Amino acid sequence: MNESQYIHKSHNVSVLLYHFVCPAKYRRVVFSSQVDKSLKEVCLEIEMRYEVCFLEIGTDNDHVHFLLQSVPTKSPTQIIKMLKSITAREIFRLHPEVKEQLWGGEFWTDGYFVNTVSKFGDESTISRYVREQGKEKEYKVLHKTTQLALF
Repeated sequence: MNESQYIHKSHNVSVLLYHFVCPAKYRRVVFSSQVDKSLKEVCLEIEMRYEVCFLEIGTDNDHVHFLLQSVPTKSPTQIIKMLKSITAREIFRLHPEVKEQLWGGEFWTDGYFVNTVSKFGDESTISRYVREQGKEKEYKVLHKTTQLALF
């Protein structure tokens, strides 16, 4: 696994890590060793053309886990749309048998799971880090939600 790095741009420095989970259409078992190899190669080519870095790619027969890093100008929605469209097109091109398994339809389900990942720890670790930054002045919590809301 590669390690995430600080990305320096003209007006910001970032370490944005995302964990995406993408199921194959109909949850079909389409990932073989050949398809896995092609998926990896396609993702590494995507890395060269887009501002994403794949830290880890893993398959589990009917879905794929992507751990990747990107820049603030790319939203998770933009990243996943690009990723799913390019990988689907290339997998179908390189492995026509997969398109047949999926009845000539789409490669990925419409949905996906995304989670942000911290290089430096969990939510409480980051909160503690923020509180300890103001050594000269006392840190004041202006707002804190104790339970995540469902949107």
